[in-house]
This record gives sequence, structure tokens and C-alpha cells, in this order.
Amino acid sequence: MKSRTHHSALSALALVATVFAAGVAHGQTARQFSFAYDQPTTTAYGIAANIFDAKLKELSGGTMSINQFPGGQLGQEPQALQKMRAGDIDFVITSTANASTLAPQAGVFSLHFIFRDQAHLAKVLADPAVAAEFRAMIKDSVQGAQVLGLLTMGMRNMYSKKEVKSIADVKNEKVRVQATKTEDAFFSAYKAVPIHMPFGQVYTSLQTGLIQIAENGNDVVLKNKHYEAAPVVSKTEHEANNSHLWVSQKTWDSLTPEQRTWVTQAADYSLPIASRKALELNTAAVNSLQKLGVKYVEEVDKKSFSVIATPLQDSQAQELGKHAVQILALVRGIK
Repeated sequence: MKSRTHHSALSALALVATVFAAGVAHGQTARQFSFAYDQPTTTAYGIAANIFDAKLKELSGGTMSINQFPGGQLGQEPQALQKMRAGDIDFVITSTANASTLAPQAGVFSLHFIFRDQAHLAKVLADPAVAAEFRAMIKDSVQGAQVLGLLTMGMRNMYSKKEVKSIADVKNEKVRVQATKTEDAFFSAYKAVPIHMPFGQVYTSLQTGLIQIAENGNDVVLKNKHYEAAPVVSKTEHEANNSHLWVSQKTWDSLTPEQRTWVTQAADYSLPIASRKALELNTAAVNSLQKLGVKYVEEVDKKSFSVIATPLQDSQAQELGKHAVQILALVRGIK
């Protein structure tokens, strides 16, 4: 018995030595990077972070890993973006909508009704040409950070204390929207009143009546318990829930060429998997919400919205800029 225990201990030590030796062979000392996001670990953000961490450890021989700060611990997305650009956070996942506070053209992914369905959305976000154009757009307009890749959490729906069955149900209602000119334009066209606020304030604002309607993915509504304040989810699918992974330029500049390759490969590997799992979660969340007593309204007259939204797509993209126009063309071209 003693010899078996002794043998196990030796095996464990050998494994540690192997990992350490791999790091030494690469001439690296172990580094742990901060990785922040504003959602629970059980959402796609946490899934992406876990897969990214595992892949980064594997590629680096155990010399590189991340320390996760979920649930807005290091600030809501706008604050986290500023901290990352200053070099105080290494990696951040944010929505493309919140990215528009730094790069307005990121608002192209908030255009309404540009994704035909969830399958089309998944193809678009996994398309290398779309990712390349988005990275180029960020590079042209943002200092202090780079984008490593895109991911999606599925389609966004409106949720409230009442049903939203057509455009008539949002008229004059205060709707929390992400801080993009794009979303302001669409919701204003629907005759709603767009209200900007950080994600962390949405729950209380729905409770108090500061806003009447919010909009997000089913899994986000579930995992953040927003259904407690707004127990009716209406399947408007007006927009997609798109996000991306940032790296601080200060962090990037501190890496060797080999380390940069590992980071890039870890992102390329983890984000498409996280997107696939997120789409599954978004679909499964419907059943979970209904079991909790949430009313899920599937019969929504989407055409009442899209007939107003579709003519706005091109003018909004043109107003945003050349990268937005190109991304919109790429989105439409993917079958």
C-alpha cells in the first residue's frame, strides 16, 4: 500500500516537473492574466473563459493561464473597457454594442433584422472575413486594445411585465437599450423611448418602473433572474446578442511572438465552441423560463417591426462608416 502511494506521489511530481520543464524550455516564467466579464460564469462568457484558459495552459505548457472576474467584479463593460485600455485588465469580453462606445462602427452588429435566423447568425460570427473586417475596424479606431475574435449568445428578445406582440406594444414605452446610436435609431423609429443604462441596473429599473421593457438573450434573462422583475418574454428576435474578446495592448506588447501565437490560437479555438454552446443554452433557456412561470410569447408580428427596420439598415451602416458598410455586405452575403 505504501509503495503504491509512493508511486502515485512520484507520478504527480513527474507531471509537475514535465509541465515546468516545458515552460523552462520555452524560456517562460508562469503568468496569470486577469479576464473580466459582466455575466455569471454559467453563461457563454464563462464557458468561453474556461475553454480559453484550458487551451492557453495546454499550448503554453502550463506557463500561461487566466484568473476570471465574472459578474462585473471589475466594473460594468464600459468601465472594464477603460481599465483594459489603461492596462489594468488583460482580457475582457464585452458586447459589440458596448464596444461602440470606443468604436462607433461596432454598432453594425446591433442593426435590426440583419440575421435571418440563428443558423445564419452562427455562420456569420464564425466567418473569418467578418472577424477580419471587425478587427480592422477596431484597429482603425481604438487605441490601447485589440480584438481577438467574435462570439454570439443568440438572438435578443424583449421582456417586460406585459406581452410585446407587435410594434404597437412598444409605442411610448421606455426601453432599456445598449448605448449605440444604432439602437437609438431603431427604437425611436418604432416610436419607443430608448433609455441607456449599464446592464447591472436593468433588474432594479424593471422593478421600479424606470423602464417598461428590456431586451436580451433568453439565457441572460434566466441566469441573471431578470424574469423576476419582467415575467413575460416575447420572441421578437429583432437583434443578435454579439460579443467579442479583447486583449489590452499593454498585455499584448509584453508577450513574445510565440506567446502571442498561443493567445491567438486559444481564442480561435474557444470562441466558436462557446458560440455553439451559447446557442444551445439560449434555446434550452425557454423551457427553463417556462418552468419558472415565465410567459414565453412566440406569436409576435415581427413584420410590424422589420418593415420599418429594413429600410434603415443601409443608411445606418453608411452613417457609421466604411467598415460597417463592408460588414453589413458580408453578413448579407453569407448563405
